[in-house]
Amino acid sequence: MKNEPLKIKKRGEDGTRVITVRIREETLGELDRIANESNYSRNELINLILAYGVKNIEIE
Repeated sequence: MKNEPLKIKKRGEDGTRVITVRIREETLGELDRIANESNYSRNELINLILAYGVKNIEIE
């Protein structure tokens, strides 16, 4: 049986970027609580919330 090579992409080539943001301690605590209850990672949860917010924002 022939071994297939392990194929990986360079970081950043999956359509995501690493950024730094400042967030209030209370908000972070709530995010961690929700992540724990929902079994999502903090990162996954933040991405879901941001995607929803971007699609549903109304600017007055």
